[in-house]
Amino acid sequence: MQTTLRGVGVSHGVAVGEVRHMGTAVLEPPAKQIPTEEAGREQGRARQAVEAVAADLIARGNLAGGEAQGVLEAQAMMAQDPELMSDVDRRIAVGSTAERGVYDAFASYRALLANAGEYLAGRVADLDDVRNRIVARLLGVPMPGVPDSDEPYVLIARDLAPADTALLDPTLVLGFVTEEGGPTSHSAILARQLGVPAVVALPGAGELAEGTMVAVDGSTGEVFVEPSAEKRAELEESAAARRAALSASSGPGATSDGHKVPLLANVGGPADVPAAVEAGAEGVGLFRTEFLFLDDSKQAPSEEKQIAVYRQVLEAFPEGRVVVRVLDAGADKPLDFLTPADEPNPALGVRGLRSLLDHPDVLRTQLTALSKAAAGLPVYLEVMAPMVADRTDAKAFADACREAGLNAKFGAMVEIPSAALRARSILQEVEFLSLGTNDLAQYTFAADRQVGAVSRLQDPWQPALLDLVAMAADAAGAEGKSCGVCGEAASDPLLACVLTGLGVTSLSMGAASIPYVRATLAKYSLAQCERAAAAARAADTAEGARSAARAVLSGE
Repeated sequence: MQTTLRGVGVSHGVAVGEVRHMGTAVLEPPAKQIPTEEAGREQGRARQAVEAVAADLIARGNLAGGEAQGVLEAQAMMAQDPELMSDVDRRIAVGSTAERGVYDAFASYRALLANAGEYLAGRVADLDDVRNRIVARLLGVPMPGVPDSDEPYVLIARDLAPADTALLDPTLVLGFVTEEGGPTSHSAILARQLGVPAVVALPGAGELAEGTMVAVDGSTGEVFVEPSAEKRAELEESAAARRAALSASSGPGATSDGHKVPLLANVGGPADVPAAVEAGAEGVGLFRTEFLFLDDSKQAPSEEKQIAVYRQVLEAFPEGRVVVRVLDAGADKPLDFLTPADEPNPALGVRGLRSLLDHPDVLRTQLTALSKAAAGLPVYLEVMAPMVADRTDAKAFADACREAGLNAKFGAMVEIPSAALRARSILQEVEFLSLGTNDLAQYTFAADRQVGAVSRLQDPWQPALLDLVAMAADAAGAEGKSCGVCGEAASDPLLACVLTGLGVTSLSMGAASIPYVRATLAKYSLAQCERAAAAARAADTAEGARSAARAVLSGE
């Protein structure tokens, strides 16, 4: 009998197949005391296992490329954290085995993250994965990971670590469903990059029996258990119609009546550029430069290295617009040379632009590198600061850009509610705004973007979030300046229409989402988008906003 479960759809498409569950390693090794004379040998075993796991993560990142590479390299750094290793050594010195020392040291660090206001809770899944890999290697048991299967399947997991998501084989993994996670988690972002249909934050997903037939709709978040022949035919017909619309859609983004909405790509570096170009991106709306800095958390990359990386991206979009976000460090992206190590709540501390203003040499080097990288290229370079709170922040950034001789537009990201509320004031100092809806939702609702338990509040359809978007867009319009969206909200085709109706002037997203958004925008006029936006803002819930907008656009 067919039943329907509902989670959060995070990657478009439909997948129909049998359930296979994610394999797990033995999580907790036995507690066993070792003689003092064996401590040195056990410490050596622990270090060898840590180095092997770190090397494996880096190798996986090299294979995956793009954003996945930066995420996996950050995991490798987590495995090799000096403080963690010191704790492991200390535990082994007082009698723990290597595997037990690793397990207990990671458990202690995990507790610290969980008590840090849960802002870093998104790193807990990454931390658990690193721990499991090290312990599995020490115990000689199979590494946790994707099941071995010759037939395509739908993967079910409590959560997916980046190391697993990054190397999923789309020819075998038709789609995946997780019990935890959220729309802006690493797994969700990587799923969109891979083009694999995915649903997250689905309670009880782990209870689905191995071999159960399911149909996963990554657009609606619905999972149909033992779908009927009629439902499967309906889903396949819908998927075919979507594919036909995608293949027929090309050219710049625009509504049906010709209102232009440039569709840009979010990239983490040169490896993401080919997919963006192939998808027809009109430029880059968010170049996340932090992945370059995460290669080495102990020192900033040289000016020469930065120039080389930036130029590769800029050269790919002649006559196009490339919006670069300067280093966004802190909170869940700590860097030893930049961010404080002892903040009680890093999410509300020195991060983003605040870190850069405390280290003007780092900011100056990056701005100088961007200026030199763009020299002589026919590209429209725009540079923006993350985590701008007010006009004082915006002025400090604009002044730094001018002092570096940067020939580009200067902008501010709207990720803090105060920036949306005072957007017109901020626009007296900068030339454009870019809404980072992921963090804006996080700070608006006090809801960590990585915690599945609060994913309801991370839904970009929340009317309060739409109100803030409208405020920023209205302010930009009044000043004759642009206001784009570069958060994951832009990747939802229906929401893209609503954002357009709210006055947003450009949309930036993962490359895989661009064709879906282009095709959907082309179906509706600007007036229809404006009516859908008004209906969404009049609702009281995210689901109500989504339903109201859909009803307007479908003519119901």
